Amino acid sequence: MLEADVAIIGAGAAGLSLAHRLARPAPGSRRLSTVLLDAPPGPLRPPRRTWCFWEPDRGRYDAAVTSSWRCLRVHRPTGGAVEDDISPLRYKMIRSEDFERLVAHDLARGRGVRRLEAAVESVEGLPRGARVEGRTADGRPLSLRARWVFDSRPLGSLPAARTTLLQHFHGWFVRTDRPVFDPARVELMDFRTAQPRRGLSFGYVLPTGSRQALVEYTEFSPAVLPRDGYESALRDYTSAVLGLGDFEIVDTETGVIPMTDAPFARETAPSVFRIGAAGGATRPSTGYTFAGVQRQTAAVAAALRRGRRPVPPRPHSARSRAMDAVLLHALDSGLVDGAAFFSRLFAQIPMVRLLRFLDGGTRLHEELGIGLRTPVLPMLRAAVEVSRLPRRPFDGP
Repeated sequence: MLEADVAIIGAGAAGLSLAHRLARPAPGSRRLSTVLLDAPPGPLRPPRRTWCFWEPDRGRYDAAVTSSWRCLRVHRPTGGAVEDDISPLRYKMIRSEDFERLVAHDLARGRGVRRLEAAVESVEGLPRGARVEGRTADGRPLSLRARWVFDSRPLGSLPAARTTLLQHFHGWFVRTDRPVFDPARVELMDFRTAQPRRGLSFGYVLPTGSRQALVEYTEFSPAVLPRDGYESALRDYTSAVLGLGDFEIVDTETGVIPMTDAPFARETAPSVFRIGAAGGATRPSTGYTFAGVQRQTAAVAAALRRGRRPVPPRPHSARSRAMDAVLLHALDSGLVDGAAFFSRLFAQIPMVRLLRFLDGGTRLHEELGIGLRTPVLPMLRAAVEVSRLPRRPFDGP
């Protein structure tokens, strides 16, 4: 049986981020033996994806950043645009394969993390630690005992919630025949798309050059679309709205992110914890996860080095989660028009302040000011209604 101080299950954003933080402890801090269990190639391994977040100029993973921008733009349904410079922040994009390469390079240079390919079959809590059982890619059994286990695998089902919407999207990495993109500007939310009966939709454009960009169609709604629904929406957006002309699709990405007010359990046994989206790192009102993962894994790594019990913190405050619950219900119930709601916010509030709000960095008086720029009566009604709603299981996308 293998033994380690720490076992990390899953090599997505959360698992790799925690391993990266433990690979090189700060001078004088405790060195921990760590095993990172990565699923063999196949359905258990996370698909390739793109993560976006905002932070000041210099960041921990800048070597893996594909592109970054200072200017964000939001298009109203009627076509008018709101644009703002978010300095001193930058909006950054990392592709998962680049992030994996950076972390793999740094893990290879360190001595504290051992990486194994294995499909984990069970995790059993013990009096002082836990035992992880699985099988390697060639079918051999693997048994590992660790003092602390951090599980970043997606949940099989979501916890019961009062409201659960899905952020579902399909994107094309395109290369056009002529320069059509402005590499300095991100189309953060372009509401010039056909709006669904329930929820909202928008286009999202991340230009990496004047002829290259990731173009996505995104919906916040209760159910995913058939594949041809996304393809049709993207064809309409790229031609009728963006007017791209001829282009080549060089890659694609598809995703579904739950936007839910469900409480996520971060501890499943005295020494077993969930991290990442499974541990509540996703911001319910937006679907952004990467920044929450970094706050969560930084706190876990710091606790481990200090010899403290490393319970992953909630990356989003109770006040933020309460506001998100109200917004989710308002969108789901139709109390507010989603496209008009977000267009109004971005038109009336500086984007830097909105981004700080979405990261939980605003004070109460700032949040009250933001609230006064929303449809106040519908949002108050949503707050009253959501407090009376029962939590129900989610049937799935």
